Amino acid sequence: MDDGGRRFPSPPTPPDAAARERAPRSLGVRILLGLAAAVVFAALIGLGTWQVERLAWKEDLIARVSANLSAAPEPAPGATGWTPRPSDAYRRVVATGTFLHERETLVQAVTALGAGWWVLTPLRRADGTLLLVNRGFVPNDRRDPATRPLGRTTGETTVTGLLRLTEPGGGFLRANDPAAGRWTSRDVAAIAASVLPGEAVAPYFVDADATPVPGGLPVGGLTVVAFRNHHLVYALTWYGLALLLAGGMAYAVRDEWRRSRAGRGHR
Repeated sequence: MDDGGRRFPSPPTPPDAAARERAPRSLGVRILLGLAAAVVFAALIGLGTWQVERLAWKEDLIARVSANLSAAPEPAPGATGWTPRPSDAYRRVVATGTFLHERETLVQAVTALGAGWWVLTPLRRADGTLLLVNRGFVPNDRRDPATRPLGRTTGETTVTGLLRLTEPGGGFLRANDPAAGRWTSRDVAAIAASVLPGEAVAPYFVDADATPVPGGLPVGGLTVVAFRNHHLVYALTWYGLALLLAGGMAYAVRDEWRRSRAGRGHR
C-alpha cells in the first residue's frame, strides 16, 4: 500500500491460510488422479508396444518382398484351387497365352510418366483360363486402342512380371463404376464379372515388366515397390510420452508428500 510516498508491507498471510495452501489433497482426489494417470500410462505403453509389433511385421514384409523381387520367375499360379496370400505379393511370375485385346479394361493411374491409364488385358492360357495382365501405362491422349495399334500383339505371347493382389473397392474417395466402365482400382473380381462373365479368371493380376512393346505403348515396368516404415519413430514417441507422464506423477507424489509434512508441522 502507498500513502504519500511511503510503502507499507502487505499483511502477512494468516497461518490458517498458509496451512491450507500446503495441505495435501484429499484421499479421494489422489486416488482419482492416480487411476487416471495409470490408465493413460498403460494406454501409452500399449500404443508403443503395438508400434514395435508393427515394426517387426513391416520389416518381415519388406524382407519377403525383397526376396520375391530377387527370385527367378516362376510359372504363374492357376485360376482355381489357389488363394493368394499377402506373402505372394510381388512374386516374379511368367505366363504364356494369347491376349484378348477386345476385352481390355482401362484403370485410372498416376505414374512417374504422369496421369493416364493402366491397360489390363486378359491373357488366355493353354488350359482355357484367363489371367488379367496389367500391360502397362498409356497417357490420356492414347487411351483409345486405335491410337496404339502396334501394341496389340497377336498370337502366343509370354509375359513376365510381378504377381499383384487384387485392389477391391476403388481408389481413394473414388469408387469403381462397372456399369459406366469407370475403374479407379484393379479389382480383379469386379473387372472379371464385368468384362469376362462366366470365365475362369485367376484371383490376382500381373504387372508386366519393362520388356518393350511394339509401338512403345503400353509402357510396362512402372510398378512402385515402396513401404513407409516409421513405426520405430512412433514407438519412441509413445514410450517418450509415457516416460514424461511417469516423471510428472513422481513429481506430484513428491509434492503431496511435502504438503503432508508441511501440514503436520502446522498442527
